Amino acid sequence: MIEFLSSLDIAVFHFINVTLANPVGDFLWPLITNYDRFLPVRVLLLSVWLLLIIRGGTRGRTAAILLIPVLFCADRLSSSFIKELISRPRPCHELGGVPIVQGIHMLVDCGPGKSFPSSHAVNSFAVATLLSTYYRRWQWWFFGWAALVALSRPAVGVHYPSDILGGAAIGACVALALIVLWTQAARKFFPRLAVGRPGEPAS
Repeated sequence: MIEFLSSLDIAVFHFINVTLANPVGDFLWPLITNYDRFLPVRVLLLSVWLLLIIRGGTRGRTAAILLIPVLFCADRLSSSFIKELISRPRPCHELGGVPIVQGIHMLVDCGPGKSFPSSHAVNSFAVATLLSTYYRRWQWWFFGWAALVALSRPAVGVHYPSDILGGAAIGACVALALIVLWTQAARKFFPRLAVGRPGEPAS
């Protein structure tokens, strides 16, 4: 069974990475996978975060402040614990070299990191889960972008499909756990802040 799942994982990876490869994807996937490295994007994200703090009411401030521990916990759990525990090689380390003739269509540098889970998937789905909880109207946009970022990882050649599926689940679970903890704490210790809990209007 394990061998079958591994073979399926590799087959789907090749389908995404090689079969679906095209010039448009070759241009867009690296931009999507590295979107947070661009200075204008960082400025925009910081501006949105500050806007939530300043003009977002209790709900916006709650989401913005929770974003810090959610991202920290999700990333640390993924990068420092699970990756080291599983220690799975990336497909670009395991399946072949750089050119497509060796089995992988590499669009970015492989990097020294481990494969499971994809930290991009963990972090993007943690953020999407948090923001969707407080801003349900926009949940399809949040999860749509998270899915696109996650899908970019096998598309550029650095993660298996199971890495992004596992990463998405881990990120969502971390966010939900911290949201529940905050909601319970707010109800008990900070009742005035509890108006910002999921599903309630901003104040």
